Amino acid sequence: MSISTTEPNAYFVENWDTEGLVLYLQAQGLKLDNEDFAIIRKEKINGLSFLDMTEEKFRNIGLALGPATLLAKEVKVLKDNTKRAYSSYRTLNDFKAVLAKYGIISGDITRIPQFTPVTFKIGEDNPAFKFCVEDILRRIKNMGPVVDTNEAMQCEYFSTILHASVSLLEGLVISPQANIVGEENTDRVDYAIKKIINEMLEEIICITQGKQNQATMGICQNLVQCRSACDMNLDMIKKKRKVDEVFEAGYDYVYGIVSTGTDWYFILHTTDAIYCTSKTEYRISLTEAVLEDDTELRKSVKRILEVIVGLLKDRLSASDEPATKKRCVQEKISRAGMAKK
Repeated sequence: MSISTTEPNAYFVENWDTEGLVLYLQAQGLKLDNEDFAIIRKEKINGLSFLDMTEEKFRNIGLALGPATLLAKEVKVLKDNTKRAYSSYRTLNDFKAVLAKYGIISGDITRIPQFTPVTFKIGEDNPAFKFCVEDILRRIKNMGPVVDTNEAMQCEYFSTILHASVSLLEGLVISPQANIVGEENTDRVDYAIKKIINEMLEEIICITQGKQNQATMGICQNLVQCRSACDMNLDMIKKKRKVDEVFEAGYDYVYGIVSTGTDWYFILHTTDAIYCTSKTEYRISLTEAVLEDDTELRKSVKRILEVIVGLLKDRLSASDEPATKKRCVQEKISRAGMAKK
């Protein structure tokens, strides 16, 4: 059994079998010898039972004082690291549990309250738009269409569109494989788009998640990622304010983008609610047919770019004051609701 490439925590460890546990311990440089590992194998200690071990229990199964002490310390480290990784959210039950935190009792993405993204008009002759389309066509020609491809290939197209979007605005940076640490979760995300405040501070305004043919799991993971991004932003705001300033009740919002390469979903995540575009189709057809006629490709790419740039521009200009920020979000949701009536 393979072990996670992310920082291990109790959630991952409890799913390891004996060999997975041994592989992990061998990689920790604890200077355990073959006799020590033989005892662990003989006693059939797996990840779940390892978390229940103490120094006394290690001694009772025949380990010497030195190895027993080191292993007991390792148990404590793993148990203290209780934050769950985003990538561990893989099942429908996980998704239901995430939605339940927002009062949504369902496992259906269309049950998430909807919102209408703000957009930013982009002309057909815009250099960033033209380069984006040309780059997508070049990638389709070189790599083939996005039809049941792997996530690495889909990421190539995802990256092209994200970079084109960010290039149309000032004061933003893209951080690939950014480590986002929240109160309950931690892991690396595909891309974090950040607003530069000064040389020391950055504010997360958007988190992206690419997911091959698994939109529901992509949305599930992105919701948790966005929640952690809000946690980090609130911590940053506290550091930014002077010690003698009165700190208002925290409120923040970030945008999320989930893509399978062809299908796109947009998320508005606030500290107390979530919204999505799961009932609205945003799609880019990345087939070889566009090499002959790119008319539809240009239309769909332009539409996606206008949404992404609109969301980024909105969040980039958001007020620092929690009350003002919350009022602006409520106005967006109210306008979206009125538009659908």
